[in-house]
Amino acid sequence: MTALLLDGVTKHFGDKRAVDNLSFAVQDGEVFGFLGGNGAGKTTSLRMVLDIIRPSAGHIEVLGRRPGRENGPELGFLPEERGLYRTMTALETITYFGRLKGMRRADARQEAQRLLDRFGLGGAARTRVDRLSKGMAQKVQLATAIVNKPALLILDEPFSGLDPVNQGLLEAEIQLLAREGSTVIFSTHVMQHAERLCDRLLLLSQGQKAFEGTQDQARALLPVRLSLVSRTTPMALPGVIAAEPGERNEDWTRWDVRLQPGADPADLLQACTERGFALRGFEQSRPSLHDVFLHVVGGREEGA
Repeated sequence: MTALLLDGVTKHFGDKRAVDNLSFAVQDGEVFGFLGGNGAGKTTSLRMVLDIIRPSAGHIEVLGRRPGRENGPELGFLPEERGLYRTMTALETITYFGRLKGMRRADARQEAQRLLDRFGLGGAARTRVDRLSKGMAQKVQLATAIVNKPALLILDEPFSGLDPVNQGLLEAEIQLLAREGSTVIFSTHVMQHAERLCDRLLLLSQGQKAFEGTQDQARALLPVRLSLVSRTTPMALPGVIAAEPGERNEDWTRWDVRLQPGADPADLLQACTERGFALRGFEQSRPSLHDVFLHVVGGREEGA
């Protein structure tokens, strides 16, 4: 089943086109990364999914339905600009958000206490939010987003402002929710979180989709990089498009080698064997999502 579908979605704010003919789909149970720089259109897109704002054109389906209040019991949302009711206690706050999502009071309160205990805040359940540390308040905010065990959890720049400990806590919660069957969509401009968490991802630039697919498909957009140690230049080997010499040791030179996009390093290694091309070292360098982002989106952003 498709948890989320956007088809040709566009959003104008006056003369500015914040989202431009955006189409993508997220399947049940996926952890989907919604990646792009500041101003790329991530938050605007998510607000349309949540029916906070309406699209200028296009079609959106959330859990098989149109965006609207009726989806609330099955949704969880952690906004980038966070805020809690400062005079309410931690337990009251989480319970209140559970009630807003259609939970019975007793069930919401029980789940709120369970989450506080799991987050190490059991002893602070009756402490007012304005008396909690920033890190403790961030945990309460996360609990309000997941108290209803949402089928679809949407996190807008969820790692922004979190210390390393709470970043790890959030990553663990995302992984736990995915194992329990939730679909998770999170926007971020920090590629390292996406690398650790995403099944698939979308790169957004100036409101337009620049890429959608798996991490392996994203990395395949870049030339493969190898480090070879050989006596002679590897430029004549199949698939090699560049070879820069580096460290030398007697008759051996370390070469920084780039292959054509889609070339398989295993084919190059086989060619070395068949041709008697002597090797002392053969290492493959895996492109990072940051490298992919700069390759796919960087030129577009510079031309903005």
